[in-house]
Amino acid sequence: MKSVTIVGASLAGLSSARALREQGFDGTITIIGDEIHRPYDRPPLSKQFLKGVDDGLALETDDDTGLDVDWRLGVSAVGLDPTGRDVTLADGSHVRSDAVVIATGASAIRLFDGTRGVHALRSLDDAIALRAELTPGTRVVVVGAGFIGSEVASTAVELGCQVTVVEASASPLERVFGAHIGGLVAAWHGRGGATLRTGTPVSGLTSLGGRVTAVELADGTNVPADVVVIGVGSRPNTEWLNGSGIELAGGVVTDRRGMTSIPGVSAVGDCAAVRDSFGVVVREEHWTAAATRPAVAMKVLLGTSDDMFSGVPYVWSDQYHSRIQFAGHQSPECLADIVEGDPAIGPFVAVYRRAGDPVAVLAVSSPRSFGKWRRQLST
Repeated sequence: MKSVTIVGASLAGLSSARALREQGFDGTITIIGDEIHRPYDRPPLSKQFLKGVDDGLALETDDDTGLDVDWRLGVSAVGLDPTGRDVTLADGSHVRSDAVVIATGASAIRLFDGTRGVHALRSLDDAIALRAELTPGTRVVVVGAGFIGSEVASTAVELGCQVTVVEASASPLERVFGAHIGGLVAAWHGRGGATLRTGTPVSGLTSLGGRVTAVELADGTNVPADVVVIGVGSRPNTEWLNGSGIELAGGVVTDRRGMTSIPGVSAVGDCAAVRDSFGVVVREEHWTAAATRPAVAMKVLLGTSDDMFSGVPYVWSDQYHSRIQFAGHQSPECLADIVEGDPAIGPFVAVYRRAGDPVAVLAVSSPRSFGKWRRQLST
């Protein structure tokens, strides 16, 4: 193998380039990115960056100067001929190589595009636009109480905004934490200084002169808004692969080694949907997966290993001056117990068990206990 094309100038893309070089690959590495920016860290965008802290976004370090990458930035991939490993770019050019790594990530679901004051948050440019509008006294409505929505709400409160969070489900983060624990953590928003409205979907917006003035809820309520942030999830960036023959199902389907249905083509990061040993396809949109799984996938791509992904999923979030950590997989049949602390007043730890065995742990501002339970999940 003499050349590898990585489509996606992301954490997963950069991690893939690093892994290739660490495995001794000395051929040509081309990284294609639709943004003009070199790889940057996304988690700070909803937190420190919105508060005006610009440091710490760049993912590249001094050690990366030796990667010898051919960067193609500001142009998106629009097609792939997997037989010839030929990537077609939006400017009409082609990049042909011996192997392709798909690391195109995901895009925020955007609603009410075209109305001024309405934002989604996924990219650096999104964050720059939103930051300019979060001034003290601004009425901010956040649609969606997932991780991104909750982090933006927390940051907006710190910036002096009047914040309302609207969530269609009965409780925040219900899909991640389950209904019981989700109901307990609903109090975070109120204690933090935001208003939370659950169980009522958004039906539309009102505007004046093209600028949003309120969010309309399905129950007929209007919530006044100067700024609206849409945080209702993301979609994997896979449209450019339609017709390529690569299996797509909620993402680019891979095995547990990161290999797609086409030999010589790998997928990692937020766009990848991994088929587990039970045949279930899961897309894990987490920083840790994008940072660690390329090391396994690139060894397999080069033929130096046949290892599979290991470890349990892990995600963290900073909200209302609390560090939230979650590891493992919970499902409706799990029973969740509070094993430490009290969710009503502060830090706590919840353990999820299936048939008596711990399969997931949630900790709020309890890093030491989280580490102890996470190690038990790993074993």
